Amino acid sequence: MSLVSSNPILADSVVGSAVRQSAGSGTCTVNGVINKTTGLILLAVVSGAVSIPVTKAYPASLMAAFIVSLLVSIASIFLVRSSPRMAATIAVLYSVSQGYVLGALGMILQNVLEQQGIQVPGGIALQAFLIVVGLMVAMLTLFRFGILKGGAMFTSVLSVATLGIFFTFLIAMIMGLFGVDMSWFSLQGAQAGGNAAWIGLGINAVVLIVAALWMVVDFRQIQDAVAAGAPASMEWFLAFGLVVTLAWVYLEALKLVFRLAQMFGSRK
Repeated sequence: MSLVSSNPILADSVVGSAVRQSAGSGTCTVNGVINKTTGLILLAVVSGAVSIPVTKAYPASLMAAFIVSLLVSIASIFLVRSSPRMAATIAVLYSVSQGYVLGALGMILQNVLEQQGIQVPGGIALQAFLIVVGLMVAMLTLFRFGILKGGAMFTSVLSVATLGIFFTFLIAMIMGLFGVDMSWFSLQGAQAGGNAAWIGLGINAVVLIVAALWMVVDFRQIQDAVAAGAPASMEWFLAFGLVVTLAWVYLEALKLVFRLAQMFGSRK
């Protein structure tokens, strides 16, 4: 799965280019972006629900789904940047593929916890969803009150932090291939306990916060596009960018709930 933020999609220069390329009557509105984002989220939820019985019946299909999702994610980001007119189709494909994989991943993590007798009220997927909703409300509140404005400096600092996270994960994976103990990096580290579990939990929390902060950048750029009188077709483009961020936030929230359950959850 692609875990990049939505900023490469909604960067100021890209939005400006997309506005010039987009066609269609009417102007972009915040409600239009919200409605399309909601529709994409519902598609992801349905796709995730479908993935659960399919993955249970055909476990080997999950690897193929991961590969397809990765390819769709990479292709989507490049295609939507070069051809914003395709944003609606790309957004639908992205939401379906990401929803499928995230749904299957949630089921797998839930099964691991159940096999260990660990109880998670409402289930790991619901807990992660509530975290996403909470963070989204918090970021929107901070943005609306001008506490976080998502300006150029804010975006630059967040970009550096995101690159740092990317290279940290990349180096950790490479070192793991050479037999270096990277238990703190993987979810298995939460099961082992000790320092590895705490380090993994801390990293997970930091990444989740960084991912959530990208929502502020999304809100700012959606606001700017609406204020600039962007065409209505831009709503799909902007909704896609926000969904990319939300997918990343949900993934990190899912991992965080799993780690917390492993470390502190009550066992039967």
